[in-house]
Amino acid sequence: MEFSKIKEALASLPDEAAEPIVCSVFITELLKILGFEVTEIVPGYGTGTGGDAVDYAARKNSGSDIFIQTKLNPYLLVEVKGRNINLHPKSAQYKSTVNQLKRYLLALNCQTAQWGIIANGNYIQLFRKHGKVIYPATPCLEITVDNIDKVILAIKQKIDNPPKTLTVAIYNNKGGVGKTTTTLNLAAMLAILGKRTLIVDFDHNQQDLTNSLGQKPHEDTLYSWLVNDSIQQVPKDLIKAFRVSPKAGIVWQFDVINSDKKIQHIPEHELRQYINHGRLKQVLEPLKSQYDYILIDSPPNWRIFSQSALYAADVVLIPTKHNSIFSLENAAIVIESFIPEIQKERQDGCPIPLPIFFNGEHITVPGKRTADEAIEKIINQAQKNRANPIDMTPYFFPKDTSARKDHHIFYIPSYAHIAGATFNRVPAVYKNKTACEHYLALVKEYFLQ
Repeated sequence: MEFSKIKEALASLPDEAAEPIVCSVFITELLKILGFEVTEIVPGYGTGTGGDAVDYAARKNSGSDIFIQTKLNPYLLVEVKGRNINLHPKSAQYKSTVNQLKRYLLALNCQTAQWGIIANGNYIQLFRKHGKVIYPATPCLEITVDNIDKVILAIKQKIDNPPKTLTVAIYNNKGGVGKTTTTLNLAAMLAILGKRTLIVDFDHNQQDLTNSLGQKPHEDTLYSWLVNDSIQQVPKDLIKAFRVSPKAGIVWQFDVINSDKKIQHIPEHELRQYINHGRLKQVLEPLKSQYDYILIDSPPNWRIFSQSALYAADVVLIPTKHNSIFSLENAAIVIESFIPEIQKERQDGCPIPLPIFFNGEHITVPGKRTADEAIEKIINQAQKNRANPIDMTPYFFPKDTSARKDHHIFYIPSYAHIAGATFNRVPAVYKNKTACEHYLALVKEYFLQ
């Protein structure tokens, strides 16, 4: 692959090059390197939302479907800024640009887009879109003439080989917030919608997910898979299918990796001698071509199992209780401390937190008001953190904007049939229409466009 032209383009960019110069000199060469021809690129692409237009949209032509003519079904969006715009990942301009790209990726005309890039000639970052979820596929990278070939090659390889799976850790550092119930019913709902889903019971002490489905824990199959680097093939008895047939000719199925008894009885300090918390991510890699979603049920606390779950995930879904200040404070700890800790280790920008949701309690107006006040204190404290100030607003009040105050938080109410379904060893969405409606709303809120 020839990189001399893009190196020359980057070297020729003035230090304060405005956006049109970055586009004409650098981005045109970038799109060529990524494999797009002139007829496969549309500048100023209308996103279908108001007057919004992204700087570039690209898609490979298919027979007589010439993208520059049809302007349908874009694959990649590119938002460009001038070199005078600071895209360092801690800058306000970076955050604004990322939010702009996310808005474009979710717009009406861009629902088929799977990738987004922000770039200004100083920095570049690739984002992946899976359904409704947008997450970093690379960190925000500073580019130079010396490293541009490696950076662009890595981006091209990802764009040419999109991962099928979104890996989700369901986690809160506080127990009793419904992580297992969420994992089970989310998987069941995705199965109804035709999505291939695998769930992993990685709470080996409680083993609630395994027990909730009436299945038996492994004796040491999962342990051996995690410990033995030489096992290349996924053990054939590792994955169990859970099936429900609501009527003749219809089968709903998701797959399960059950908990492991052997792991349960090994002290953590000893377990860490054999398994590092990056191992789960590594062993799940061969399965990512088979599933649309991998959901990991994570235990409370910040130990090897929860660390492994977050390290393996692209995103973290955080159930909370509106009437438990401890669940809200622990959610903040996850966002403020634990996720950045894993991001620093992984060096690829992942995982990212999804907004919290209230899970399994009846919410009164006074109760919601009390929760809002507690959340506002959490947000203010996080912003005043001198060592690491962070804006928690998008994670606690995701619909809140500078133009409009909106403290709406998605919630699943408490209904006896949701918790009671565990007695039947079947997810509630398979037994009750109301539960099904609630979890369908959850899927639409967070995952499906």
